[in-house]
Amino acid sequence: MPNESNVSIYRNQIVGNINKNFSRILENESGISLIKNGSNISKPVVHGLYGNRLLILNNGIIQAGQQWGNDHAPEIDPLSADKITVIKGAAVLEYGGGSLGSIILVEPKRIVNEPHLHGQVNSAFESNGRGYNLNARIEKYTPFLAWRINGTLKKYGDRNSPDYFLTNTGFAEANFSLQLEKSWKNTVFLEIYGSTFNSRLGVLRGAHIGNLSDLKEALSRDVPFFTESDFSYQINAPKQHVSHHFANTKVKYLISDNKILEVVTAFQVNNRKEFDVRKSGRTDLPALSLLQYTFNAELKYTHFLQNNFKLTIGNQNILTDNDNNSETGILPLIPDYISSKNGVFTVLSKTINKILLQYGARYDFENQNVADISGSLPREIIRYNNKFHNITSALIVNYEIKKTQSIRFSSGFAMRNPAINELYSQGLHQGVSGIEEGSEHLKTETSFKNIFEYNWLPHQNFSLGVLGYSQYFNNYIYLNPQDEFRLTIRGAFPVFKYEQTNATIQGLDLMANYTFKNMMNGMIKYSYLRGYDLSNDRPLIFMPPNSIFGNIKYRINKSFKSNDLELNGLEFEINNRFVFKQNHILNSQDFALPPPAYNLLGLRASSNINLKSNNFRIFVDIDNVLNVRYRNYLNRLRYFANENGISLTLGLNYTF
Repeated sequence: MPNESNVSIYRNQIVGNINKNFSRILENESGISLIKNGSNISKPVVHGLYGNRLLILNNGIIQAGQQWGNDHAPEIDPLSADKITVIKGAAVLEYGGGSLGSIILVEPKRIVNEPHLHGQVNSAFESNGRGYNLNARIEKYTPFLAWRINGTLKKYGDRNSPDYFLTNTGFAEANFSLQLEKSWKNTVFLEIYGSTFNSRLGVLRGAHIGNLSDLKEALSRDVPFFTESDFSYQINAPKQHVSHHFANTKVKYLISDNKILEVVTAFQVNNRKEFDVRKSGRTDLPALSLLQYTFNAELKYTHFLQNNFKLTIGNQNILTDNDNNSETGILPLIPDYISSKNGVFTVLSKTINKILLQYGARYDFENQNVADISGSLPREIIRYNNKFHNITSALIVNYEIKKTQSIRFSSGFAMRNPAINELYSQGLHQGVSGIEEGSEHLKTETSFKNIFEYNWLPHQNFSLGVLGYSQYFNNYIYLNPQDEFRLTIRGAFPVFKYEQTNATIQGLDLMANYTFKNMMNGMIKYSYLRGYDLSNDRPLIFMPPNSIFGNIKYRINKSFKSNDLELNGLEFEINNRFVFKQNHILNSQDFALPPPAYNLLGLRASSNINLKSNNFRIFVDIDNVLNVRYRNYLNRLRYFANENGISLTLGLNYTF
């Protein structure tokens, strides 16, 4: 039986969505939604959890960056991966502790043991934003050293809604990765991986308002302030410059047929600069400038014991040094800090007939040394030393009723200490156009989560998966909009504060798939979620609205030949995504009412082209076919502007 709770996206689907960023590739999967900041910045949300509660592992290492902001998208090039897997549930202990949120694995495959040069060139043009996308990958295996290089370039200008240009929403991106592999006698395997991710992102100009009266007007305008009538590739302030550099080594040693030892080390550098519209010629000076260094060291031992027992134990260590550069001339949003996190875990699994039992436990210790600057005059350095002890444990039971049916139950407990931004944020968070304030009095968050899953595969042409979950939080940390607009020398902005409450998040994921005569395939996915603030007896804010996604694909299983040209694998797809209005919220909880429900229709056609032994795949993709005017509840810039209108993408993939 397949594990429906694990969502996997493979290379063909990734390159077929070359125009989409890392998060958007996952958007239509069951139980997954996006929290966004405009057209280009988004991060995945799984079962209502994101940011510090959702781990992303890049080539086996926890991605480190300024992931605390809603405007800080994962600095990962999806085109460097061969597989992206979302693991929902409690089976995440060997990757990290926390809130029992899901994890996302970004994995390149091993280089194939084949001596010839292989590669891909993938390209696409997208009409909305007049965006150009180019990706190239080359790899070769030799007994001495196997290697793979991958590079991506992207350039977009202003996106447009159905009625107007979204001024200053262009972006440019340049990414590169290198993968080296070496093995000795099939017992020692070495992998060296390095990547660099570099982006320049514009932030909607109409989201930065100069005074309080204009801000209040902006929240109700049909067309944002500062909207230009002409398209432009220019990226002006407000904007972001973000670079992420990553390097790791992985050594796997097969001690014997049933014993494996893995050692992983990694180094990451994240450099973020945010630029505001500033007076007196200071716009070219960043208003936020952060440099973060992260060191990772991991050791994992796996032993396959007798009687179908499997034991995994491990240790993970993460050291983070985050510094503000003094060039800004502004009090930093996030203070300087050094944090060290040390974790140990064990996972034991056993198979008994048709039952798989798995139990895991984890302990993490985190030490935070913080150097903050006082908000009052005279300025002084305030130092904090925080020590947190966190425990996570989980039990999973999987029972195969028969070959066509299985059920799975998991239950877990987790502790998550407040992150630096939740404790000490103080000032304008430029990318989301809001003032954010932390609280040094926040306590450790604890949660209990239960998941029940049923999978049914009565026939090879039909499958059904149902997953229900319920999670209770004590001292749930969340960013709460305040009934306040604040005027600063940088403009007028709404105010948000980090607060705590007791809360529950409950939901249901449903997926059904049907194939007819290997020609037509239909699929539907439904996600239901409710979050509730128990302490204040009101809905939990910023929870994903319910949604339904479905598609129908029709495939022509024959070839069309003409001289040296052959067409095959011709496929047509119609898809539809309906997002309900988020009615589970009080009007008084936010600065603007939740937007209405919306329906997005999409079309896609693709085909393989074989020309004189050269293999191509061409595709045409149309998003928002009906050019619907809508706003996404989880887009922080919905306060000011509509989402993108219709967009046509033409792509070409060449494989050799």
